[in-house]
Amino acid sequence: MPTSPRFYRWLTQLFYWPLIVLVALWHGMPTDAPGTLPVYIALVLWVLPLLFPLYGLVRGKAYTHAWTNFILMFYFLHGLTVVYTHPDERIWSILEIILTTGAFIGATGYARYQGRAEGLGLKKLKDYN
Repeated sequence: MPTSPRFYRWLTQLFYWPLIVLVALWHGMPTDAPGTLPVYIALVLWVLPLLFPLYGLVRGKAYTHAWTNFILMFYFLHGLTVVYTHPDERIWSILEIILTTGAFIGATGYARYQGRAEGLGLKKLKDYN
């Protein structure tokens, strides 16, 4: 695997932006199923969390890339659940799983290698003594 932060930043961008578009399209489609939320509420609930880290992702902040993974895991688990429970939405959920996995790998790699380059990280216990 490459150790270049630039590669992982590119990978994150390559998968994160299409994930936002996918989620907006998927949950923005009106449905006739009973008990579903109105489209505008569904869009706010599903797309808004993906918009929180945008500033840091665009600016290349290692810390933002690290905590973005917590948001991505919500969508990854959602995709896994929908693959199993809603066969008619399987293609959407498979795409969601692929995009979240790619963005997760990219964000993790970028946070790791860019954090090292910036001297960020957790201190080892032996460094405190």
